[in-house]
Amino acid sequence: MEIAREAGALAKGYFDRRVPFELKGEFDLVTEADRNSEKLIVSRLRERLPSHDIVGEEGGGHLTGSEYRWYVDPVDGTTNFAHGFPVWAVSMGLERAGEMVAGVIYDPTRDEIFAAERGGGATLNGSPIRVSRAARLDDALVATGFPSRKRHANVNIHFYYELAMRTHGVRRAGAAAIDLAYVASGRLDAFWEFGLNSWDMAAGLLIVEEAGGAISDMRGGRATLDGPHLLTDNGVVHEEILALFAEIFSGKFVHSLPQLSR
Repeated sequence: MEIAREAGALAKGYFDRRVPFELKGEFDLVTEADRNSEKLIVSRLRERLPSHDIVGEEGGGHLTGSEYRWYVDPVDGTTNFAHGFPVWAVSMGLERAGEMVAGVIYDPTRDEIFAAERGGGATLNGSPIRVSRAARLDDALVATGFPSRKRHANVNIHFYYELAMRTHGVRRAGAAAIDLAYVASGRLDAFWEFGLNSWDMAAGLLIVEEAGGAISDMRGGRATLDGPHLLTDNGVVHEEILALFAEIFSGKFVHSLPQLSR
């Protein structure tokens, strides 16, 4: 938590100054804050835990084959960050021998730090958190995300539409770590997304689990850090969402598209 707060303070200084961004590839944005925040995190981890491996979004990691591996996203929600939209976070998750054992998500704009240690529950600024009690999808507020590229061809638009028709609403804030933290704290009832990276979700998965939530892929199988898609929720609406997803995967859409009026 101390390292996440330090990295978040560094990044927020850049955010407040509205630093320029550049393209990483054809679509993905990156800023000086991403790079320097990751350098700080990697430096601090190597000072304190030199035998641990580190996987960082910006490529500043350190791999030796250790049973301990950190997944670091120095600024999750870089597009938001680059445009001055205050929804982004520092995310750090620790895996031991293939099992997530610790996770921290720090939101510097709200000074909120979500954390969990396996078997120790989940907290927000030191106070215990739990997932929501929404009993039906009809009463749920849910969230998702879309990739930086080729959104027009992304299958998730079908899932977005069906969930928008069945819930109190679908939020698309643009930072998966924040979405996962909000499921854990009961601000959202569910979150799903295709094509997340390991550093996007490593910390958040453990925080949701320790807050009492359910985690799987979108077909009900085991969720993995390299899996094609993810579903997390309060556990109560999990089977209802999976049943709806199964219909969408099979091409059976519950709601037809509305007719355009002239």
